[in-house]
Amino acid sequence: KMLPLFSVCYPVELLFSHFFFPAMLFPAAQRLKRSSAAFLNPVLQNSLEDVILLYEFLLAELDIDKGQRISIKDEELASLRKAAEFDTICNDIIPKSITEIRRLSSRLSSYPRVLKKEDFERTVLTMVYTAYRAAQSQGHQKDIWAESFVNLYKALKHDLM
Repeated sequence: KMLPLFSVCYPVELLFSHFFFPAMLFPAAQRLKRSSAAFLNPVLQNSLEDVILLYEFLLAELDIDKGQRISIKDEELASLRKAAEFDTICNDIIPKSITEIRRLSSRLSSYPRVLKKEDFERTVLTMVYTAYRAAQSQGHQKDIWAESFVNLYKALKHDLM
């Protein structure tokens, strides 16, 4: 598959993938669900009520187990349909390792356009996770997590400006 004009130099895939489709920020969101052919791409904030509910999830206290799985401690909130989407985003989509979070920060720093709402939301949740890890760490590890938090903050601030 070659564009006639560019056939001498570039295959179509290279042209379009590099210039029109920058690296995905959250590749895990593009995987297929195990139980269906639908993509795993939930978005929490579709209305003001959803924003308030997300805030309630974060205020209700989260539990992060040794396997880094995140859950909402409040049973009533955890039983809501939106809580299942929150669980999917936090446990299947956002990066958890420092390497993955640094990779995300790097991609964000060179992202060529305004973030989509789902990418903004996922970056904020990654910041929440990073802040938790910084608070739980000591010494050099604390510095690494704190630096990653600051880099995510700078990327979001740049996106908002």
